[in-house]
Parts: sequence; structure tokens; C-alpha cells
Amino acid sequence: MTGFARVNGNISLGENNINWSWEIKSVNGKNLDLKYRLPTGFEDISLLLKNKAAEVLSRGSVSAFLEINNENTAKNVKIDEALLNQLTAQAINLCQQHPEIPMATAGELLSQRGVIEIEENSLNEDDLQKLKEAILNDFVTACKNLQTDRKKEGEKIKTALVAILEKISDITANIEKIFETLPEKLKEKLFTQIKAVSDEVNISEDRIAQEIVLLVTRADIKEEIDRLKTHIKSAYNLLDANEAVGRRLDFLCQELNREANTTCSKASDIAITNMGMELKALIEQFREQVQNIE
Repeated sequence: MTGFARVNGNISLGENNINWSWEIKSVNGKNLDLKYRLPTGFEDISLLLKNKAAEVLSRGSVSAFLEINNENTAKNVKIDEALLNQLTAQAINLCQQHPEIPMATAGELLSQRGVIEIEENSLNEDDLQKLKEAILNDFVTACKNLQTDRKKEGEKIKTALVAILEKISDITANIEKIFETLPEKLKEKLFTQIKAVSDEVNISEDRIAQEIVLLVTRADIKEEIDRLKTHIKSAYNLLDANEAVGRRLDFLCQELNREANTTCSKASDIAITNMGMELKALIEQFREQVQNIE
């Protein structure tokens, strides 16, 4: 199922005030596939992300993005004094040899590459571990929010699935009604065919009865109808279950389609054949919607 969630977090560690945000989105997928983008230095939490996502989500292609910002204003300034002294000595020597050249200012000397290095206060191991734990906790929260968003989408899909399932059930009931009248129809059709050949053909009642039994047996779709009704009932039960049922519904679609195919191939009545084709189209619609649920 599709879904989106965003969670913002904050923690103060010494002079560091750190903000972060998780953005998680998902699209349809048969299995759980997590892709992520993490800032440099946080690659080691990737395995934990997969494990924690699997505790909340079971299906879908999920993308997670982490952004971190440290609002620390305290800076450490380091000056390479050896390099500065060397540059100063060379500047003085150059001015002595060429008095016409103005003496370099302190700012110009300090601005030379490598003289000054500005460092933000880095986190110690304990603070870094606290930060990662807080970020992971918010990732779990984001996954739960994503699941909530997906459930809302799932309710809409469930409504569509129930509507399709009702149509499948109605067509199955109509096929069953026609099938119940099939023996009489086959008997009338057989007598009509015999009469069309010749009024003088003498066929015993027993032979006609045998032919009728044979035709009815070949066109018997009672088992297929019963299995269709069973699968429809199972589908309703799965849709009412408070758990991940996408894979089982996907398998159920295969079973429904198999019975619809057999019904069409065995049908000796054009009305049943037409309904069987309509049944297959509805099952395909049902299957397409099932791909969207967990």
C-alpha cells in the first residue's frame, strides 16, 4: 500500500543542539524492501533500520530519508603556528629584499590555506550513541505512522474489494441457477437433434437416458461452483481479519481464476460461458486491487 510519514526529533548533548527529520514513504510491493539515505557517519545503523522496519511493516517498497542538523555555535579554532611562523618569516624577508612591496597584514597571513582550521565540537562516543538511539526510536515512530496512513488507504481498498466480491458472488449464484436447469435443457436439445436427423429413427428411452446422463456429467460444474462459493467466503473472512492478508488473498485469486477457467471450459450453455468470462474479468480486477494491500 502507498503511504507517507514524517517525524521530527531534537536532542541537546552538551553544547550541541541537534535536530533531525525522518521522511518515509511506501509504494506497492509483494515483499518488504527498505531503501534508505543516511548522512555520513550513520551508515552503521542501516541493519537496525531493516530489523525495526520489519517489526512494523510486512510488505511494500519503503524509502527512508534521514536529515540531521547540528545547531552548535561553539567552534574550536586551531592555528598551525609552525606554518604561520614560516609564512611570517618569508614575508619579512621578502619586504627586506624588496622594500617597495608592502608588508603582509596579519589577516592576510591567517587567511592562507592551512593556517586556520575551525572545528565544531564533536560528539563523544556516549553522546553519539544517545543520538543514534533517539534517531532509531523516531524511525520506529515514523514506521508506525506510515502503517497508520497505509491502513487508511487499506480501508478504501477494502471497500472496493468488497464491491467486486459481491459481483463475483452474484454471478456465481446466477451460474448455479442456470446449472440447476441444465439437465432439462440438455434433454430438450438432444430430442431436438434426434428429430432433426429423422422422425423415423428409433432410439430407446434407455439409450436417450444414457446420453443425457453422459452430457450432464461432461457439463457438471457443481464442484466448481461449490469451490467458488467457498473461496468467496474465505475472501470475505480475510478482508475482515485484522492482520496482513495480501499474500493469502493473492493466492485466493489464483484459485478463483482456476475455477472460473474450468467452469468456462466445461460449460455447455452459452449463458454460463458468458457469465464465466465476466467472472474472470472481475477476478482480475480483484487481483489488481489485492496487489495494493499488505
